[in-house]
Amino acid sequence: MCTSVTFLSETGDNFLARTMDFDFDLDGRPVVIPRHQHFNSDAGKDGYDTKLAFVGAGRNIGNYILVDGVNERGLSGAALYFSNEASYANQIKSDQTNIASHEVLNWLLGNADSCEDAADLIKKLNVVNVPIKLQGKVVPLHWILSDRYGDCRVLEIRADGVHYLKNPVGVMTNSPDFDWHLKNLNNYTELQPNPHPDRDYSGYHISSFGPGNGALGMPGDYTSVSRFVRTAFMRQYTISAQSKDAVNVLSHILNSVEIPKGVKLKENGDSDYTQYRGYMDSSRLTYYMQPYDNQTISKVTWTDTLMNNDRPVEFPLTHEQTYQTLN
Repeated sequence: MCTSVTFLSETGDNFLARTMDFDFDLDGRPVVIPRHQHFNSDAGKDGYDTKLAFVGAGRNIGNYILVDGVNERGLSGAALYFSNEASYANQIKSDQTNIASHEVLNWLLGNADSCEDAADLIKKLNVVNVPIKLQGKVVPLHWILSDRYGDCRVLEIRADGVHYLKNPVGVMTNSPDFDWHLKNLNNYTELQPNPHPDRDYSGYHISSFGPGNGALGMPGDYTSVSRFVRTAFMRQYTISAQSKDAVNVLSHILNSVEIPKGVKLKENGDSDYTQYRGYMDSSRLTYYMQPYDNQTISKVTWTDTLMNNDRPVEFPLTHEQTYQTLN
């Protein structure tokens, strides 16, 4: 379970951020994938190639698998869980690129220049129903993409086919499907940042107890439906900022949906929690990561050396809270 959101700064730069919410410890860390890499695929012997460099959160499980990131052309993306909705092919197609669901983001970031460019690539894509080795099961995913031009799309592969959709609200969570979430926003037209006016009931005057009543009725639980509504509201009304402050603003937006350990339990007792937050700057080609156990934000910025390296480079994180000493 995850939440993602875009943000356009006052200076015209586009950002994508996400929470990674999961019960299984993914042990992700910043990883740079250089240009011109070949990946073996769990879906077949041919594998797939990438031409563009990209950086994001991932892990080496035989191959490097990234779950979010930004590439050298300013295309950002994130993979989010899509349980009970995702539907993939059972057969290889010889005239298409055959990859597993957990490999799609690598392929897109490694080859697409923009959201529009990704539309053409997706026509050649066949996502095959094969498991990820780390968990031994097929990972049901959908994907959000955002580019440096401010375009935002959602890719969902459902039983009725491939859906590559414009995302006008810049938010995505989990199931149900994206169209459903957009329609559900119609149930929350009363939400606003300013107070509702006073009312009169047959001569009895009522007024709110203070500022904030405009958001009464906004759902506060951790379901994907409620997180979508809450994040859409926060994104709409949070005051914009210059690019240098955008990650800080996004951190505050994601505060509203971050899940502490223990407050969202599964039937087996495992705890879904926000393992990290990732922030992608499509203009400066910088990836920021904020793990659960260290709220200090780390960043990796492109260099020519990293983009042209022979092999991927990992950047370990400090998993203990650091503090700024003032005396």
